[in-house]
Amino acid sequence: MTIPYVTEIDPSYGNVVEVSSSIRRVVANNPGRFTYTGTGTYIVGRGQVAIIDPGPANEEHVAAILSATSGEEISHIVVTHTHKDHSPASRLLQTATGAPTYGFGSHPVAPKEEVLRSQPTTWDTLFPTPEEIEEIKRSMPFPDDEGSEHAQDEPGDMAFSPDVEIGHGDLIRGGTWTLEAVHTPGHISNHLCYGFKEEKSLFSGDHVMGWSTSVIPSPEGAMDAYMDSLRLLLDRNDMFFYPTHGPRIPEPIAFTRALIAHRENREQQIINCLSSGPKTIPELVTAMYTETPHILHMAAGQSVYSHLIHMAKKGKVATDGEANADSTFFSQGR
Repeated sequence: MTIPYVTEIDPSYGNVVEVSSSIRRVVANNPGRFTYTGTGTYIVGRGQVAIIDPGPANEEHVAAILSATSGEEISHIVVTHTHKDHSPASRLLQTATGAPTYGFGSHPVAPKEEVLRSQPTTWDTLFPTPEEIEEIKRSMPFPDDEGSEHAQDEPGDMAFSPDVEIGHGDLIRGGTWTLEAVHTPGHISNHLCYGFKEEKSLFSGDHVMGWSTSVIPSPEGAMDAYMDSLRLLLDRNDMFFYPTHGPRIPEPIAFTRALIAHRENREQQIINCLSSGPKTIPELVTAMYTETPHILHMAAGQSVYSHLIHMAKKGKVATDGEANADSTFFSQGR
């Protein structure tokens, strides 16, 4: 099943765009390999409003949000998760408005042994070359990956701690709107989507994006949790998904089914690749992602590793020892 990507969006940096009768969007000027045209901050409601995913710590972006809501009350600052293109601006916005912040919790901190297992030292062939990075910078400026949630020096917003911790099924209410928290771990363990009850839509954060599949990096993310979280959305009746990056997604249930089929197909690709003998993660990525630009192969390697961890739990793949990113070879399970 082919994923019906939706990619057309005019970021119109600094300007507010009406996307429905009760939803406005302001896009931060932080385009990149993992943020697409930038972080789309949503303004929900009229008069008394909620801000969903305030974005990176960019004063111009926060000023644009405040300008878009001039004469209104920002009563809630709501965060889908703690990657640094989503939550850091919450502090600037709170200083300006005094509104409380809402989220699942602080950025997850994995045990040291899990972090060590997930850090590759032999993936050199998957790293973008300096020439590739320069070419991308020329076509889509994002200096030093600033604002990207996967910049290696700062993968998460370690300073974020919500004033109000919320979990699956909790409701956040404003003057004319109601948001329902939907816990969707996978991309990261503290990821929340938010159902907008009055419009039967879902703010899907990075869990479901229209322009691209989501990276599932271990250990802060997990493929088994991600697949369960995708299936959770199939029981909803949303008219649209509103991801934080890219345009809204029409026919979201069909789109989610396509994402599930895509991930299941990746598992089958891994099994097919291993049928000819044990392989390393770089060898799997090179064989499986022939149509993906090399500059994205490192991110692909993270998702392949998460697939392998998931498949090892089910006995579909095996290693000579404990599964880790630098296992010399992965092979078919026995």
